[in-house]
Amino acid sequence: MSRAKIIVIATMLAVLGALLPISATLYLSWQRASDIESARLLTIAQRGIERARISLGDAERALQAAHQLTSPPCSTAHIRQMRLIEMNTRSIEDIGYFSDGLLKCTPAGLILREVRQTPIEFTTDNGLAISTNIIPEVNGGKGMIGISAQAYKVLIDPARFADIILNPEVQLVTATRNGKLLGSLHDPDPELVQQLLAGKRIPYASKVLHDKDLIAVVIEPDSGIAAQTGREMIVLLPLGLLMAAFMVGLVVWVSRKRLSPLGELKLGVDKHEFIVHYQPLIELKTGLCVGAEALVRWQRPDGSMTRPDLFIPLAEESGLILPITDQVVTEVIRDMRHVLQADRTLHIAINISAQDIKTGRVLNVVQAALKGTDIQPQQIWLEATERGFMDIEAARTTINTAREMGHAVAIDDFGTGYSSLSYLQGLPLDTLKIDKSFIDTVDTESATSSVTPYIIEMAKALKLQIVAEGVETQAQADYLLAHDVDFGQGWLFSKALTAHEFIAYYQANRAQHQDPH
Repeated sequence: MSRAKIIVIATMLAVLGALLPISATLYLSWQRASDIESARLLTIAQRGIERARISLGDAERALQAAHQLTSPPCSTAHIRQMRLIEMNTRSIEDIGYFSDGLLKCTPAGLILREVRQTPIEFTTDNGLAISTNIIPEVNGGKGMIGISAQAYKVLIDPARFADIILNPEVQLVTATRNGKLLGSLHDPDPELVQQLLAGKRIPYASKVLHDKDLIAVVIEPDSGIAAQTGREMIVLLPLGLLMAAFMVGLVVWVSRKRLSPLGELKLGVDKHEFIVHYQPLIELKTGLCVGAEALVRWQRPDGSMTRPDLFIPLAEESGLILPITDQVVTEVIRDMRHVLQADRTLHIAINISAQDIKTGRVLNVVQAALKGTDIQPQQIWLEATERGFMDIEAARTTINTAREMGHAVAIDDFGTGYSSLSYLQGLPLDTLKIDKSFIDTVDTESATSSVTPYIIEMAKALKLQIVAEGVETQAQADYLLAHDVDFGQGWLFSKALTAHEFIAYYQANRAQHQDPH
C-alpha cells in the first residue's frame, strides 16, 4: 500500500471517527435542548393554569359573599356592601346584581337603562357561568370576562388570567375547556392557538395543557432550540469527545436554569444580590422621622434594579422569600446598627412573609441577628400583609411570641387582601398600615374615597397605631393629620433611600427639629 493511499484511508477514517461522535453529540445536544424546552413550557402552562384558577377563585369568593348579603337588593346598604366586596377582591373589576335577566345595580349605583345579561358560553365544573368579551360602556370598550352565579355577575380583566412572569418571546393563552379565550400574554397568534387547540402541529415549540375545565397554550419559536443547540456545540471541538459530552449536559442545564426567572432568582439569592432601601416614616404631628420601612431591592450584576412586584410573587411561590428575608434582616442590622444604638426611639420595620407568620421561623433569625448588637427588640418592627394572617391561630401564636420578645407587629397594605374586622379583633397587632390605593382617593370623588375614614376609625377603635402609605401631596397629609393618623410615608416626605442616604436624611430631620429657629 502506497504512502499516499495510507494517508487517504487514514484521513477518511479520521474524518469518519470525528464525524460520528460529533453527529451523536449534536443529536444528544438537540434532544437535551428539546426536553428542557418542553419541560419549561409545561411549567409555564401549569403556572398559567394556576393563575387562571386564582382569578376564578377570587370570582367565586366574591359571588359567595354577594349571595350572603341580607340587605334588600339595590338598596343603599346593598350597593355599599357590593362596593366593599369589589374593593376587597383583588381580581374583580366590577360586580352587578341581575333580576329577570336585566342588570339592576352595581357598586356605582342603580342602572336606569336596559342592560341584559350576556349569554353563557361555558360553565365550570363547580357551577361558575362564564361569558367572554363583555364590553362595559364605562371602560372605554375593553373586553372583560364575566363570571356569574345566580343573581350576581363579576367582571374580570382578561389580563388577570395570564398574569405571570415570562420572557417576551414566549406566548401564553388560557382558555376554557371548550376553547373560549380567558386571557393571553405577549400577543399570541390566534390562528396558531386555534390550530393547537384543534390538535394540529405548528412550526413552533408549543405545549397544550388540559386541566379539568381549563386549557393553557404556550408557544415559543423553534429558533430558540436551534440557537441553544448551536451554542452548546461550540464548546465541544476544543475539549475532546469525553469532555465535550460532559460539557453539553452541563452547559445546557446551567444555561437553561440561568435563563429561567426562577433560576435567576435562585442565583441572586446565592450571590446575595438583594439590598435594602429605607422608606422614612414620619410622625405627622411633628414632622419628625421616627423610623423607616426596609424595602428589598434586587440589584443585578450590571447595576440594574428588578422591581419587587416582578420577583416577590415568584419568591413567595418558590419559598425563596425565606432566605431573601434573612438577607434583609442581616442588611438592616449591619446598615442601621450604629444609628439604632444612638437613638432608642428610632425603629426599622421589616416585611416578613406569610410563611414566616405561619411558622414563626423568622423570629429566631431576628433574635440571632440582634444578639450582641445592643439593638433593642422594640426597635425592630415586623410587618406582614393580610395574606399572612389567613391562618389566624398560627398568626396569633407568632404575633404573641414576637410581642413577648419586644417587637411591634403591623398589618401592611390593609384593605387589599382578605382581612375582616373579626380578624383584626382576634389578633394582638400594634399597627395598621393603610394601603396607598386608599390614600390616593383622599380629597377625590373616587368611589373608594369614603372607605378611608372607615379604616381610620376602625383602627382607632381597636387602639392600633395608624400608618398611611404612599402620601404624595400636602392635601393628603393635611387630611390624615386632621383625622389623627399617627404616621405617614411616601414621596411627599422622601423616596426610598439607600442606607447612607437615609442616615443623612434622618440626621438632617432631627437637626431641623432640634433647631429652635
